[in-house]
Amino acid sequence: MEIILKQDLKGLGFKNDIVKVKNGYGRNFLIPQRIAVLATESNKKMQAEEIKQSSFKEQKLRTAATELAAKFADISVKVGAKAGESGKIFGSVTNIQLAEALKKAGYEVERKNIEMNEDGIKALGTYTAKIRLFKEVSATINFEVIAE
Repeated sequence: MEIILKQDLKGLGFKNDIVKVKNGYGRNFLIPQRIAVLATESNKKMQAEEIKQSSFKEQKLRTAATELAAKFADISVKVGAKAGESGKIFGSVTNIQLAEALKKAGYEVERKNIEMNEDGIKALGTYTAKIRLFKEVSATINFEVIAE
């Protein structure tokens, strides 16, 4: 079954992409949740017109994301966490704490766009994370977990 996505969906595609999915997934989840619509000829024409109208705006966003990615290459963020004497953190550092640290540094990034290499960082040290800024634009940021 072919559908047109109405919003970005991790693992499936981006807004206005035409993707093939299994019938049950499309009919029982994506279409009722208004995440997607059936890819009929009329919906494809409407989607093409919408893409044409939003292409200029998308180009502006892509340029801004590329500039922001260049800035992320130069910065290093410090994330504070409570830790014991051996350097082990009480709990773990997640993308929520990293998003807050970036916000304090002056960069607004949604936490769902931050992908960490580990499931949760449980020790002090220097780590990297991948930040998805736009469809094809992503940046790698270095951050350091320090004891508070």
